[in-house]
Amino acid sequence: MNTIVVISQDIVLTNIIDSTLKNLYKTLVFSKMQPALDYIYNSMPDLMIFAIDMDGSSTINILNDLKEDPMFNQLPVLAILPDQFTFSRWDSFFAEDYIWESDLEKEILIRVNLCILRSKRVVEINPLTRLPGNISINRQIQDRLDRGKDFAFAYADLDYFKPFNDYYGFSRGDEVIRLTGRLILNIVRNKQPNDSFIGHIGGDDFIFIMDSALIEETSQEIIDAFDKIIPTFYDPEDRIKNCIESLDRQGRLRTFPIISISIGAIDIKSGMFSHYGEITGQASEMKKYAKQFKGSCCRLDRREVTVPISPGQE
Repeated sequence: MNTIVVISQDIVLTNIIDSTLKNLYKTLVFSKMQPALDYIYNSMPDLMIFAIDMDGSSTINILNDLKEDPMFNQLPVLAILPDQFTFSRWDSFFAEDYIWESDLEKEILIRVNLCILRSKRVVEINPLTRLPGNISINRQIQDRLDRGKDFAFAYADLDYFKPFNDYYGFSRGDEVIRLTGRLILNIVRNKQPNDSFIGHIGGDDFIFIMDSALIEETSQEIIDAFDKIIPTFYDPEDRIKNCIESLDRQGRLRTFPIISISIGAIDIKSGMFSHYGEITGQASEMKKYAKQFKGSCCRLDRREVTVPISPGQE
């Protein structure tokens, strides 16, 4: 069931929305913006319904600030406008759709359905984790390179996820992927609320971008949290054994340990790279290096002189 966050101080308005949508969507109503933002930063909803007050400027600024964050610019927003509302700068209003208060009762369900359907067609969001995908990831890297910005780039991937997925099934595997995305998002955002970025390449591969000074501490916190939570996804008897028996890629029955997470990171200084492909290639190599070690770990490459990776090595 899709989740919708509703932000409004108008009880009549929120009652109409909740009663209309409750059988089709999970609706969470907030009367204040900060608790709603706290929820959004921890659990990405599928849609935000945002009531604009008559003054407009303050609530629109809050909305625009959220949408300017690269993590949340793909979060669809349906704005509810007072009937007498006037606004001269519609080009700077970052809502995907709007509805007048007087039309709310007859149109809210239609507008919500359309917003949800449109968002599912957007290829830049991973449908499982609601995190930005490859196009947004590459754009974020290249933008930092073009601005000559120093930053760190980390590539995280799960070890022994495929046998877990084969053994327990896709449903439980999807829960592990969702958990990993939420965990990385929450920890990175907590460490660096501004100018950080988290993306989901696909499958069990994730990336995060943040200040170089924070990358190792953040990666270790992700590892510690992941290792603490992941055993809960195993059946009790498998937790006791600390392993499962599943088929490998060649179809042979093997014993596999509890899923771990490997993180390869690179510290990027201005002028080291000119294209995002160089960074993703080198980070991939560091991730492969980290996977050689037993259990969850992070390996950071601080080399200032790099050799471009040829296409055949990617």
